Amino acid sequence: MTVRIGISGWRYAGWRGVFYPERLPQKRELEFASRAVDTIEINGSHYSLQSARSYLSWYDSTPENFAFSVKGPRYLTHMLRFRDETARPAIANFFASGVLALREKLAAFLWQFPPNFSFVPSSFDAFLALLPSDFRSAARLAHSHDTRVKDPWFDVRSNLRIRHAIEIRHPSFCVPEFVAMLRKYRAALVVSDATADWPYGEDVTSDFVYLRLHGSETLYSGAYSEAALERLAARIDAWSQGREPSDAVRFSEKPATRRRSRDVLVYFDNDRKVEAPFDAARLKARLRAPTPRTSVRRSASTIV
Repeated sequence: MTVRIGISGWRYAGWRGVFYPERLPQKRELEFASRAVDTIEINGSHYSLQSARSYLSWYDSTPENFAFSVKGPRYLTHMLRFRDETARPAIANFFASGVLALREKLAAFLWQFPPNFSFVPSSFDAFLALLPSDFRSAARLAHSHDTRVKDPWFDVRSNLRIRHAIEIRHPSFCVPEFVAMLRKYRAALVVSDATADWPYGEDVTSDFVYLRLHGSETLYSGAYSEAALERLAARIDAWSQGREPSDAVRFSEKPATRRRSRDVLVYFDNDRKVEAPFDAARLKARLRAPTPRTSVRRSASTIV
């Protein structure tokens, strides 16, 4: 198992001179941040297609044992909403844009749906079925990109498994049918801690657990207390050992199958007052076992 504690994004003006040293060039901020945390979410991909040049640069700027999660495009999750066939070329564009150049440093894709997006079983099943499960299937899908991708990247050398995490914000998802659907496709339900009135569920639906911590006072702000971090550390220990917390909050009464271990990805998103990187360090110090300093490489044949 691998436990990775990190942050959501890294380029924030307010972090300069606080988390980042004075006079650190902006182009070296990722280099600095990736040596302070184990993993970072790439947020820019949510707002626009990034380039292969950027993904290759981010790969080269980070240590060998580092990992990224990549946020899926809001064009798909917030606008098209996977309602019809127009979603297929759009998702092909995303996978052709260069994201596969992260290779073994690609931990997971994050698919975040807006608060006004409700659960429609048939369409959500179709969305999950569309997501590629490994690099080769992603490359095949990417080949159907359109002219919006100017410099497509398909240089897939190893067929690594692709992991997907789903963050929902509408109460209609709080049903056993949704949990069963995620387990069918081995996608993780994002454990989303926020002051906003969003659903909170801890159903374990894959061989990894994905947490997003959005702040303790207001959305995207507020440092986590010592007690809150202690509670998080205990839950992460349970998940990483293949168990569940005894008081787990579930949408389904059916618990996850017990495993020897599970990977855990944790991202602090309380960035407005620069709490995120410092809370990440505080949480990491409370975990019983240090993060293994190993590659995130995994086979596409990994069993859930």
